[in-house]
Amino acid sequence: MKIKPLGDRVLVEILEAEAMTKGGIILPDTAKEEKSEGKVIATGAGKTLESGKIQAVQVKKGDRVLFGKWGGDDLSQDGKKYKILKESDILAIFE
Repeated sequence: MKIKPLGDRVLVEILEAEAMTKGGIILPDTAKEEKSEGKVIATGAGKTLESGKIQAVQVKKGDRVLFGKWGGDDLSQDGKKYKILKESDILAIFE
């Protein structure tokens, strides 16, 4: 199944949390915190302005982004975790 976000929404694949701390301690699955970063899989066309024009989304497919921990809606497909976020929920792009 293919998912196409609408408007100014972005589909982000959540990156896996680290299995080991910097000190070398292996974390069980229950202790792992869900990461707040991911990879952009798809974007909508953009936000519709009052004038009727569409303002394009600033992120693009393949960008690695940082987003708010509680933002968006969770989705799981084929064993992978995704979030559908509004573009305004994305805090930064890693370069």
